[in-house]
Amino acid sequence: MFDTDDKSDLAVLVGVGDDLDELESLCETCNILTVARTSQNVKEPDVTYYIGSGKVAEVADLVREHNATCVVFDVELSGSKVRNLENAIGVAVLDRSKVILDIFAQRAQSAEGKLQVELAQLKYNLPRLVGSGGLLSKMRSAVGMRGPGEQKLELDKRKIRDEIVALERKLEKLKSTRDLARKSANKSGKPRVCLVGYTNSGKSTLLNALAKSDVFAKDLLFATLDPKTANVYVDGFQFLLTDTVGFIDKLPHEFIRAFESTLDEVRYADLLLHVVDVSNPDYPHQIEVVNSVLEKIGAGEIPAIVVYNKIDKIPLSNERGACEAGGVFLSAKNNINIDLLKSKIVDMLDT
Repeated sequence: MFDTDDKSDLAVLVGVGDDLDELESLCETCNILTVARTSQNVKEPDVTYYIGSGKVAEVADLVREHNATCVVFDVELSGSKVRNLENAIGVAVLDRSKVILDIFAQRAQSAEGKLQVELAQLKYNLPRLVGSGGLLSKMRSAVGMRGPGEQKLELDKRKIRDEIVALERKLEKLKSTRDLARKSANKSGKPRVCLVGYTNSGKSTLLNALAKSDVFAKDLLFATLDPKTANVYVDGFQFLLTDTVGFIDKLPHEFIRAFESTLDEVRYADLLLHVVDVSNPDYPHQIEVVNSVLEKIGAGEIPAIVVYNKIDKIPLSNERGACEAGGVFLSAKNNINIDLLKSKIVDMLDT
């Protein structure tokens, strides 16, 4: 059924009433192939399993039927629920947060990015230390076992807490360095514009189109973890443009806390470019998710231009609604309406 290798896992996905397409994409990024899906509307999470015992039995049947090596839940699970589920089902159980953190471990490149990922992993794993080590270690794709934060699970809780404090101090020093660099940049008088948006909305591609740079841009979830800044020149007007990590629904709390210093780039911006993948049918919900995260980090009041990207993937008739709402329709990949966006940026900054 699947052309897989020894490092691929086969997963049964479990949702709680939501669409599981995004979770499947997250899993695919971690080399986990989906073999079955099931969901249950949960008003009050079950104390033992989160889902009902009948649904647990159904999941176990699906695991046996499809020879699955793991089960992935589209919610965050406590350590006790993971243990209970694994005992009942017999394979490793992952939650959405663990999958996302594993992707971060793959994507982190800079020293600061790696520290942030390690901090997020340790904070996530601290209350789950007695969790799924045995079954998790049998997974072929190594999800949950990547990154320095995972390698330290054998430490006791006190050592992990000490490590968290040490990492937070290191990141605070890096934040101080970043603050000095920001103040120095501010002396230049150049306005600061920040790209924000749902993961894989095309922010890095837009940065390249606006700044004529060559920042890594690919059709990947969380392709950018470390902020990247470039100078943009528009008819003698200059501004600094920064690309940041993409947001996602049900973002783990550990992520926001660990990446706080990076998100300062958003908080101190003069203008935000909220990049939207308008070809995604779920883009209205993705806009809501991004706006919610901006509120949480204290950036909800910063002026913003909504950039509806990837118009090359939609019928032209679909553009009218967003244009009427004051957005800019463009294709960063095909360089469509980039000059229109530049003019709007300058108009908003030069007032």
